[in-house]
Amino acid sequence: MSRPDLAPPRDTPGTPAPRNAPGAPAPRNAMSVDVEDWFQVQAFAGTIRRADWDGLERRVEANTDRVLEAFAGAGVRATFFTLGWVAERHPALIRRITGAGHELASHGHGHEPVDQLGEAAFRADLRRAKQVLEDAAGVAVVGYRAPTFSIGPHTPWAHRVLAEEGHRYSSSVFPISHDLYGAPDAPRGPHRPSPDGVVELPMTTVRAPGRNLPCAGGGWFRLLPYGLFRAGLRRVNTAEARAGIFYFHPWEVDPGQPRVQAAGRLSRFRHYTGLGSMAARLDRLLQDFAWGRMDEVFATAINGADAPLRAAA
Repeated sequence: MSRPDLAPPRDTPGTPAPRNAPGAPAPRNAMSVDVEDWFQVQAFAGTIRRADWDGLERRVEANTDRVLEAFAGAGVRATFFTLGWVAERHPALIRRITGAGHELASHGHGHEPVDQLGEAAFRADLRRAKQVLEDAAGVAVVGYRAPTFSIGPHTPWAHRVLAEEGHRYSSSVFPISHDLYGAPDAPRGPHRPSPDGVVELPMTTVRAPGRNLPCAGGGWFRLLPYGLFRAGLRRVNTAEARAGIFYFHPWEVDPGQPRVQAAGRLSRFRHYTGLGSMAARLDRLLQDFAWGRMDEVFATAINGADAPLRAAA
């Protein structure tokens, strides 16, 4: 449910104005960060028990501070989809995020896939995360991203529940085929999956013959040649005249994080490949494109002007 006592964050006095300052043309692409720690990823869900999380080394605060420094240097504001679990343990970090002018959004509380939670547990997870985040930062939280992009055909109630719990948009659907997630038949642009639900801002893809290819960050960004990724995003911006969405995690700029040797070979490959070059790639990306917060870049869609019910792909 919405909190009328909370307001969007204000600029912190003395904070340098970002390149995409208010009054400037709307940024072309949205930059986002999924704030979770190295041990909370879905790739390690079968190896690291949730009950053991509190006993593991927490690196999320230091890594997120590195991200904040990179954004400040590039004059970029972003959206931080943050776990309630992290906010409970690092409330000062949450205040630094909003104090720098970034949007605070929800990544749920315990990083449990929505399609495994079910409707009632999803609502409880949403409500707990929103309360924790808003209490930590003193700002309204209206955006949401599902852990592991776990909203899709098997969760037809999700967007309605998000609206009922005070959210205004979701960025939780990835219209690709993948072994862990994906809704390949979902629209590629902003749309409203149900008339009583929030707008969905799907992750960016490039259309190829017969399929959608990912062009939104994450492991794909670390694995693919940088030039190929840049060309894909430019194609989305120019040939399709669409705004793109990029996402990554604070642990991706941390090549010194612990190694989970008990995890499967594929999980370790996905998680650790390219960590050493990620920070430099990110710096390059920040300079090669114009970036802004999700609520800035997609303001028109969030307000309902160009997000029709089940828009065309």
